[in-house]
Amino acid sequence: MTLAPFFDAPIYIQLHASTAALALILGPFVILRTARDRLHKVGGYIWVLAMFVVAVSSFWITEFGLIGPFSPIHLLSIFTLWSLWAGMRYAFAGRMDLHRRVFQNLYWRGLVIAGLFNFLPGRALNRSVLPDMADAGWLVIGFGMTLILGDMALRHRRAISLERNAKFALEKPAPLV
Repeated sequence: MTLAPFFDAPIYIQLHASTAALALILGPFVILRTARDRLHKVGGYIWVLAMFVVAVSSFWITEFGLIGPFSPIHLLSIFTLWSLWAGMRYAFAGRMDLHRRVFQNLYWRGLVIAGLFNFLPGRALNRSVLPDMADAGWLVIGFGMTLILGDMALRHRRAISLERNAKFALEKPAPLV
C-alpha cells in the first residue's frame, strides 16, 4: 500500500477522498447510536457537511467522463445532495423515522457503494491500495456488492416475514361450533 497516488492527486481529489473517509468512519457512530443526544446531533452535522463536500467536490473529478466531463457516478452526487436536503428536512419536521431511513440509505447505498467503485482500475484508491494488482479492484467491487445485495435480500425477507406474522396475528380465529 502506498499513499503516493493520493498525495500526487489534485487538491479536489484529496479533499473529496478525505471528506469521504471522514464520512465513512463517522457514519456508523452517528447512524447506529441509540441515544439521540448532543453527540449524535454534532456528529450528524459533521457527517452531513462531510457528505456535502464529497458530493460537490465530485463535480471537479472529470477524468472518467462519459457524457461530456461527467460520468454516471455524478448522478449519485445529485442523489446525495437531494438526500441530505430531504434527511435534514425530515429531522426539522420531527419525522425521525424518515430522517433515519434516508440517512441510513445514503450511507450504505450511497457512500459505501460509491466507495467500492473507487477500486476501479486507474482510480487513486485502487492505485494506493492495490498498486501491483489493479485488476483485483474488480474482485473488491464484486465482493462488496455481493455483501450489500445479500444484506438487502435478507432485510427484504425479514420485512416480508414480519408483515406475514403481523397479518397472521390480526386474523381472528374461526369460532368453534
